[in-house]
Amino acid sequence: MLRSGTAAVALLLFSPILAKAEVAEQLAQVRQGGVIREIRIDGSERIEPETVRSYLTVQPGDQFDNDKLDKSLKALFGTGLFADVNLQRDGDALIVRVVENPIINRVAYEGNDRFDDKAINDEVHLKPRAVYTRTKVQADVKRILDLYRRSGRFAATVEPKVVQLPQNRVDLIFEVNEGKLTGIESINFVGNKEYGNGDLQAVISTKESRWYRFFSSDDTYDPDRLTYDRELLRKYYLGKGYADFRVISAVAELTPARDGFIITFAVEEGERYHIGHVGLNVGLKNLKPEDLQPLLITHDGDWYNADEVEKSINKLTTAVGDRGYAFVDIRPLITRNKDQHTVDVTYDIAEGPRVYVERIDINGNVSTLDRVIRREFTVAEGDAFNTSKVKRSEQNLKNLGFFKKVEVTNVPGSAPDKTVINVDVEEQSTGELSVGTGYSTTEGLLANVGIHQSNLLGRGQDLRLNGTLSEFVKAVDLSFTEPYFLNRPLAAGFDLFQTQNNDQRLQTYNLYSLGATARLGYDLYEDLHNTWRYTIRNDRITDIASSASPFILADASSRTESVIGTTLFWDQRDDHVNPTGGYYASIDGSFAGLGADVRYLKGILSGGYYYSIAPQWVLLTKAEVGGVMGIGQPVYIGDRFYVGGDNLRGFANAGIGPRDTTTSDALGGNDYYTTSMTLKVPLGLPEELGVSGRVFTDAGSLFGINQARPLTTRVTTTTTATTSGVTSVSESVSTSSETYADSDSVRLSSGIGVSWKSPLGPVTIDFGIPILKQPYDQREIVRVNFGTKFN
Repeated sequence: MLRSGTAAVALLLFSPILAKAEVAEQLAQVRQGGVIREIRIDGSERIEPETVRSYLTVQPGDQFDNDKLDKSLKALFGTGLFADVNLQRDGDALIVRVVENPIINRVAYEGNDRFDDKAINDEVHLKPRAVYTRTKVQADVKRILDLYRRSGRFAATVEPKVVQLPQNRVDLIFEVNEGKLTGIESINFVGNKEYGNGDLQAVISTKESRWYRFFSSDDTYDPDRLTYDRELLRKYYLGKGYADFRVISAVAELTPARDGFIITFAVEEGERYHIGHVGLNVGLKNLKPEDLQPLLITHDGDWYNADEVEKSINKLTTAVGDRGYAFVDIRPLITRNKDQHTVDVTYDIAEGPRVYVERIDINGNVSTLDRVIRREFTVAEGDAFNTSKVKRSEQNLKNLGFFKKVEVTNVPGSAPDKTVINVDVEEQSTGELSVGTGYSTTEGLLANVGIHQSNLLGRGQDLRLNGTLSEFVKAVDLSFTEPYFLNRPLAAGFDLFQTQNNDQRLQTYNLYSLGATARLGYDLYEDLHNTWRYTIRNDRITDIASSASPFILADASSRTESVIGTTLFWDQRDDHVNPTGGYYASIDGSFAGLGADVRYLKGILSGGYYYSIAPQWVLLTKAEVGGVMGIGQPVYIGDRFYVGGDNLRGFANAGIGPRDTTTSDALGGNDYYTTSMTLKVPLGLPEELGVSGRVFTDAGSLFGINQARPLTTRVTTTTTATTSGVTSVSESVSTSSETYADSDSVRLSSGIGVSWKSPLGPVTIDFGIPILKQPYDQREIVRVNFGTKFN
């Protein structure tokens, strides 16, 4: 008789040599020779006997052979269906006795707070109604531990428990002890001479554990992040000219208490290299090196910078492709001169293999329609493959904001001259319900409720509804945008709005507006966008104070405006959210008078330039100029410009410009200009705190109103008492022309500010001091804006 139990299972699975010895010894007890006349199966309950026979390597009519019986025994254990298998000979019969593994009734988890049951269920392989085996249980224990370690909990332990049930069933319970979060106790660098530990710690994404990083997971150990940090260090040093730099090792050691990691990077910096000579080898017909030389951003004598080499390749690829060369291969040939510490860079431009796009495969989009993704590609199926256009298409997909992850790769197609572009995306939530509270100097205490869906029904359409209620402003706005109107790259949409401004701190009246806007936008060029709009709006001035300026009383009526306008926007910034380089320019014009009460022409020209002086030091210079001209009528007070506050710090909202000298009411102006220079500076605080400082200087002016001075009638009453006790009363009536102050002189202010990207919303504080001002201007030394959204 041959018998094997749980111990035999372990030996057979994990120690083949010992298992073979044990099986051979037991097989020796089975008498060799003779023919198997019958095979009987005993002990099978759920599993059909024929299924058991199908795993055997011997059949009736075969000889009793120890080798074949050995293989049969291992085959049965290899199925994972049996906890025990016995082979016994009874005369000419082979008896196979099996003990089936139990069936899992349910899988439960205890002690798991960090992850819910669903998150762990997604990791483990054992499910209810599956066959229970110890090997599978241990494999799932490892999977749960890996899950916790990826979240930074390396002290976690998992203990599997089995509860026996009738009918050979079991409940499997994983008892989890999550342990404490295993943070990063310290990050050390060995071999760095030119840059200190603090400089290099700012480069890598892994951070040391600190109390203020409770909203971040960067201070937990992640092996994948450590690999990424090695690449970040390499790119940093290559960008500084250290062409021989390498990371020797990156070691993470768990502290004896198992409550933190000590990470050590061993680096070898090498020497710093200048660029010796920059050259071009052009192997394409009708293309001269001197035509491409101005595109290079690497020059002789500069410090070697691998990032600038890559940028030069991208610019060359785009330029050559625009000249009609679809198949181009540009490679940098790097020659090190170690004695002179120089690097010669030659851009070799040759005709690449002719490859066409066979098809574009899209994976991972659950709600987003395929056509929404395909329309962002600048190459189509059948076009010549162009690496630069594919990269641009990938960036277009990332800019949509619909996806958490976007990866665009290409693989060989069905023929050597064809390639398949694979687009792998991971969708993220595009709906937002926001409830906000905050404070601003302009609006006071405020509350905001908004609903926003940027990918409506997976069609890429944008729908938003916002409502704002503050001390001085009430507003509601409904907006819809179709980015591809009529299946063309035309952004068409509409806005419905209603606002009420009752800030009588700054004005002695309330302004109520109700209107709608239809708009259509399109790209004239890659970075040049044009938008046309039509607005119909009704404005009413109400609740005018008794002390209001006669200039305001003259405009106290309801007016309807019908306005057509256009905006041309050119954007060359390196980032639309947090730019550090590049520039933008905008031209805006509008005409009012299409069958309504108000007629005017208005134009605004603005622009800005960003320049990175050093890491985290960004200089922004911007300017804006505008004017409005009435057509056959004065410009309505609500259509004039107002300067002060956000566009001229140090002065209050509507703090400069024409003003009634009697009532001090701001009247607005027909012409204005503003200019600003702001230097964003680091404050020496950890970058992840999101705190930055700035130094600014603002200048500007607002002037000109083409409105006649209204006449004001004043009645003066005089009472005179005589010695005889008789009182006489006399009245005099006088008419005068109201006056206002107006000057086109420049105003100038300077100050400092602080911004904080807090977990509860952005906070900005500016301190501005007017340097040049007029006596009637209104100052504002401190300006605060704070807002929060709960999404």
